[in-house]
Formats: sequence, C-alpha cells, structure tokens
Amino acid sequence: MEQPSDKQLARLAAIARQNNSIDPALFPKYEIKRGLRDLDGRGMLVGLTEIGEVHSYIIDENEIVPVPGRLMYRGIDINNLVNGFMSEGRYGFEETCYLLLFGQLPNRNELLDFKKLLSGCSQKLPQYFVRDMILHSPGKDIMNVLARCVLDLYSFDDNPDDISIENVLRQCLRLISCLSVMAVYGYQAFSHYHGYNSLYIHAPQPELSVAENILHMLRPDSQFTALEAALLDLALVLHAEHGGGNNSTFVTHVVTSSGTDTYSVIASALGALKGPYHGGANIKVIKMFEDMKEKVKDWTDDEEISAYLLKVLNREAFDRSGKIYGIGHAVYSISDPRAVILKEHAARLAREKGLEDEFMLCAKVEELAPKVIGQTRKMYKGVSANVDFYSGLVYRMLDIPPELYTPLFAVARVVGWSAHRIEELVNAGKIIRPAYKSVSERREYIPLAER
Repeated sequence: MEQPSDKQLARLAAIARQNNSIDPALFPKYEIKRGLRDLDGRGMLVGLTEIGEVHSYIIDENEIVPVPGRLMYRGIDINNLVNGFMSEGRYGFEETCYLLLFGQLPNRNELLDFKKLLSGCSQKLPQYFVRDMILHSPGKDIMNVLARCVLDLYSFDDNPDDISIENVLRQCLRLISCLSVMAVYGYQAFSHYHGYNSLYIHAPQPELSVAENILHMLRPDSQFTALEAALLDLALVLHAEHGGGNNSTFVTHVVTSSGTDTYSVIASALGALKGPYHGGANIKVIKMFEDMKEKVKDWTDDEEISAYLLKVLNREAFDRSGKIYGIGHAVYSISDPRAVILKEHAARLAREKGLEDEFMLCAKVEELAPKVIGQTRKMYKGVSANVDFYSGLVYRMLDIPPELYTPLFAVARVVGWSAHRIEELVNAGKIIRPAYKSVSERREYIPLAER
C-alpha cells in the first residue's frame, strides 16, 4: 500500500493542527477542569470505590492543608501491609492480590490455596501461544506485546464475553498469573531478534513466588538473592493499586461500563499505562540520571546538582522537556508513601550491590529538586519524589532491562484493574459518558465546485 510522502503529511498535519486548536481562554470561561483536576490538585469526584484510597491533604476551615501522603488498600495502610509480610520474611504480592480482589486478608490456608491457583494458571498458556504470538512476532515495545497477547487470549477462551462475576474473576486470575510470563518472554524475544542475544525461555516454577519467577525467567542462569526477590516483590505490591482516579484505572472503569469483555478492558488499560506521563515515567527517571551522571562531575556538590536541575527546568538539559522526572505527583505534595517505603529498602539493596554513591545522588536530587522548582515555577501545591523516582533505581539495581520497567508496572497494576473491573460490574453502574461542550462556529456547507 502506498504511503503518504513527508510533504503530504506535513501539509495535512498543519491543517489538522489549525482546525483542532481550541483557545485556552475558553477552558476557564466554561469552567472546564482539564485532566479533571482543580488547580490545587484535587480531582473531580466521578465515582466511589472500596478498593484503594489515596490521602494527601486535610480541609481546615475550608483551606487545603497538605499532609504526608497515605495509601490504603481496602482500608489497610500500605505501611502496615508491607511491615506485616516483610517482618515475617514473606513475599507479599500474592497476599496483596487476594486483599484487593476479595476485600479481606487471607488466612494461612486461603493464601496457600490462592498461591497454588495463580501458579497453576501461569503454566497454562495455550499450546503454541509462546511460539506463535511472542517468538514468531517479536515486538520492539513489550507493552504492545502484552496488549496483543491479552487480546489474543480472547480467541482461546470458550466463554470470552460472559461478564458474570464468576467468569470475569476466572479471566482476571488468568491474566494476573500470565502477564508476568508474557512480559518476560516478550523481552527475551525482543532481546534475541532485535538485540541479537541468546534466547532464554525458562518455564515458571510452581514453588516460586511471582517476583521470584520473574527473576528466574529473566536471568540466563536463573540465579537471584533473597534480597533481590524481596525488593522486586515489594515494588509489585506498591504498584498494584492507586485508587480509581489514576489514568489506567479510570480507563478500566470507563471501558468496563460499556459491557465489553475482560480482554478488551485490560488491553485498554495497558494502552493507557504505556504513556510516558503514566507508567512510562520510571524509564525517563533512569535516562535523566544517566545524563546527570555524565554532566555532573561531583555527585556530592549541591550547587552543581542544582545547576543541572535548573538547566532541566529551563529546557537546556536532558530531553528539553522542562520536567524533572520522578519529582511531583498529581495527588501527593509532601510525600508519596510508596517512594518513602521504596527508598528505605532500596538503601539495603544499594549496599549489597555496591551502589551507595548512586543511591546518595538520588537522595540529593530528591532533596534539592523541590527547592529548585520552587525558585523557578509558580506552584499551587508542594512537590516531592514519587514512586517512579525510586522504582527505576530499584529495577536498575536488579539488572532489569529498561524495556521491562513499564511492563512490570502492568504486571502489578493488573491486580488493581481486575479489582476495579469487578467493582464496576457488581455495582451495575451506567455507561460512563461525560459531556464535552462544542465551541466550533456554525458554518454553511460549501459545494465542492465553489471551494
């Protein structure tokens, strides 16, 4: 099929830009809250949920007062959940899955049965699925590979369109268990066919946790330390859910409300998470730090680090976007609890890996970036390090390739998406259809010969 030339595309794009540009002054005129958010960071209330809660401020005499961020899973503070399983030397992702899906903590027998259920599902991809969908069609972006694989699983489901809770739960459990396998195999295919490296396909082992299996399948020798697996497990727990208002989870509610199938819903959420303003941000953090380590000679010099950050803000350094990646969040201002937890445990991994200098550089940037931003930008709320700031560092210390950073986010967040899909279906809400106001001028149709 003939493709349009660069000249044709440039001309058509210019027309498209011209005829799709809306005067920015019209948004406040009609009280349109772009991004469904107020200037002070509060989001517009569009639904109710019992799954996750994000808390970042209190109202005192009608004034918003920022407070240290809190995150609750089914009413349980994330700090208490993490301390619970880590203090006992256990992995927590499977326990977190159960909590988010079913609304209560499992007892010992329920947790054991649930782990066996997930493990069994992960080893039951359709026959030849890996060969035909992953190895024979290696993609350059693993998020696209995941979306394609999820949609293809529809074809292997004998009852794909049944949206009863029993059937949707079956489908969600299958996707939760299989997404990590498809992500790692997708990377191995990419590395082999596009990077010309050796191909490794290790089958998941039933006795291993999800985090352990990821490292087992990813590494050529399948070797990893207990601390490495614990840190990856922790990262999965912290990424599993973040309330109903984040972009991909809102997409999950919107698409679910149309009555469509589970595979279409999860593929849509994957498309949202792929975006660099959502799940793709942790890759940007690592790339920014790689650039910083080249440009900043003394990693302990506050003035030199601040000068680099100022250049980033002024679009003079890194990708010229004007953004310090990993700093700031749509909801949190004083602190992101996920970043606080990851920072504490990442310090242990940095010591094990001999990367204390890099960890201290991150800590310096976390300290200095809000000050630099405050000196140069008008801020309606405070800024702090978000989860992407330290998750990227953790993944790098775990020798996880950047191509898997966002897919691992998806491996965790598919749990939250599944819980929210079930919640939307149980409550049988209406199709979500917000309003858009047309501001186009009325025009008469002009006959072709007169144009």
